[in-house]
Amino acid sequence: MPAHELIRIVSRDSPMALAQVERVRAELAARHPGTSTEVVPVKTTGDKWMGDLSQVEGKGAFTKEVDAALLAGEADLAVHCVKDVPADRPLPAGTVFAAFLKRDDVRDALVHPGGLTLDELPDGTRIGTSSVRRVAQLAASHPHLTCVPMRGNVNRRLQKLAGGEADALLLAVSGLERIDRRDVISEVLPIEVMMPPIGAGILALQCREDDTGLIDTVSALGDTDTHREATAERMLLHVLQGHCNSPIAGCAKAALNGDLSLRASVFTPDGKTILNAHEWAGPLDPATLGTSVAVTLLRQGARELIDSIPH
Repeated sequence: MPAHELIRIVSRDSPMALAQVERVRAELAARHPGTSTEVVPVKTTGDKWMGDLSQVEGKGAFTKEVDAALLAGEADLAVHCVKDVPADRPLPAGTVFAAFLKRDDVRDALVHPGGLTLDELPDGTRIGTSSVRRVAQLAASHPHLTCVPMRGNVNRRLQKLAGGEADALLLAVSGLERIDRRDVISEVLPIEVMMPPIGAGILALQCREDDTGLIDTVSALGDTDTHREATAERMLLHVLQGHCNSPIAGCAKAALNGDLSLRASVFTPDGKTILNAHEWAGPLDPATLGTSVAVTLLRQGARELIDSIPH
């Protein structure tokens, strides 16, 4: 596409989502100095609904309106957090991921006003989170803590914490960094303590598949290692057919020598059953690695576990 042509970028309208769009605009401007961009913010069902996501199409609640704007021609490029894009079904027909940006921190952070670490929190401490993945892992590792449902964008959750609705929060490190609030972190949790969600820390750029000029333009923003990691993780989730109430966690990592590994876990909501798998790709391509790890979990009973959870 000509460098001067306008690219309309659609995204959720939360402060974090708009900060993510600014990163994309900056990277586009650096690589294609003549390109002009315009932001098309939309409010998604997931942003408006503060209840259980399973009642509003699960994770698709964060992407449906963005996808619709792209398909209707109201925008040219969509910016998504990969963790919010359902992997149990294909992308909307007519669209494609053109690039995965270099991955940010995948870890979760504890936010505690007194600066305590997770292991220092006293019995009964109320942790604000609506993530079934976090709830299950906390139930397994710190059963003396209490999780209280909390949704909304990060700024809203921090306000709720300040208002006394919880004693501490679990939030994504990458999200806090994107809105310049790393200052509130009292502890960054290693993935051995809190395994991240599929696609953590990855921004994806989605285009209409027939918009080949734009695909060529934005594909240069992609990161090869991140693409391989995202492919492995999303194939894992696709094979497992997890839903929004499934406590599934996983993280792929491309080593400096190019070797790719994938570790993943499936939990019961109460954290009492944990299925684990960890494999190195060797000669396997990322999608095959994701499939292999999923099959290992299925052999341990992941299908029955996932299907037993209401959604």
